Amino acid sequence: MSALLAATSGLGMFGTDPIWITIIKVVFIFVFLLTFTLFNIWFERRIVSFMQMRIGPNRTGPQGLLQSLMDAMKLMFKQEIVPKAADRPVFFLAPIISAFTAFMGFAVIPMGPTVSMFGHTTPLQLVDFPVATLYVVAIASIGIYGIVLAGWASGSTYALLGGIRSSAQMISYEIPMGLSFVAVFLYAGSISTSEIVTAQQRAWYAVLLLPSFIIYVTSMVGETNRAPFDLPEAESELVGGFHTEYSSMKFAMFFLAEYINMATVAAVATTLFLGGWRAPWPISLWSGANQGWLPMLWFVIKIVFFQFIFIWLRGTLPRYRYDQFMRFGWKVLIPVSIGWIMVVSTVRGLRNNVDLSGGSLITRVGVPVAVLLLLWTLIEEIRERRAARRSEVDALPPYDAFAGGHPVPRLPGQEIGSRPIDILMNERNSTQEVPGA
Repeated sequence: MSALLAATSGLGMFGTDPIWITIIKVVFIFVFLLTFTLFNIWFERRIVSFMQMRIGPNRTGPQGLLQSLMDAMKLMFKQEIVPKAADRPVFFLAPIISAFTAFMGFAVIPMGPTVSMFGHTTPLQLVDFPVATLYVVAIASIGIYGIVLAGWASGSTYALLGGIRSSAQMISYEIPMGLSFVAVFLYAGSISTSEIVTAQQRAWYAVLLLPSFIIYVTSMVGETNRAPFDLPEAESELVGGFHTEYSSMKFAMFFLAEYINMATVAAVATTLFLGGWRAPWPISLWSGANQGWLPMLWFVIKIVFFQFIFIWLRGTLPRYRYDQFMRFGWKVLIPVSIGWIMVVSTVRGLRNNVDLSGGSLITRVGVPVAVLLLLWTLIEEIRERRAARRSEVDALPPYDAFAGGHPVPRLPGQEIGSRPIDILMNERNSTQEVPGA
């Protein structure tokens, strides 16, 4: 019975490949992620240098393409320093956990349709199962252990603070990220990544479920510790974050894990919201656009598009304060996600009981309701901030330019008491001797 259900659900094609096909897929994913990381580092440097009117890498290789490879080789030959107070077994294990989990998350990502590989028909995906999307979330949660253990095992206060801050940040933003998946699951009727891609043949969920897409894109930036949410690596506060005491290849493994996680969350966004490996419109009108090996090109282009969003945010937005960042996740993203799930659940229930068009109903009812919820949350946030500012202003003493014995600037909202010139004239009159006295 289980085999019959798997075959009818579209998952029967997985688990039947010969071992050598599986090994080829594993090696391909490993090489693809390494190569894409080298490209992504070069891509980020070039884009940021263009935004800041700089040259960027341009010496090693054509247009500086080999600069990332040279940096990796440089880290291989750098001296490795281990602090005396470090817990050596955990200190060595932490970067391995981060890098290993980063590679594992890509195992369930569909990169293309079923193709013929050396005479054997196989899907361009390593593995898939009924709860494949939840597997990605679980692997991302395990990756947090590498960051926490790195901060704790370093024996440094600043590294420990960076590890704790990073774990709190990633856990907090995993909640709205997981909630953004729920609408996709309800609309696709499956948690399997390949079946979610199949369900987007007519329309992408980035259009039908736009609030979920926006929430996920925001959460994935916080999940990967990227600017403007790169608080675990706030150099002005924590020197370098959880990997302050790491050097050589151990630091390179954390660096590699960060960029692979960027590729993974971009691949998840592509799979759940942008139709996966399917060609965008109007290219999809061509019958051969979604056949053979060509869909891998659309898949890579979509991932590169999300990488550009990462880089664009880093080059334009300033870093958030930690309290602002956590408040935004808990008081904005999570309430809006829950409200949007209620809207989608209602629409799906009406569609199952009444003959209605789910897509048009979500567009006409769901999106306005989600927008209203978002506006209401933002209005409440603005009211709280104004009330806090008023209480701070009321607590301020009247402005006195020489209260501390030397000139001080006036604080925002502080009322002016005596003017500085009056104070100076009074002091002058009191100390000046009267002639002939």
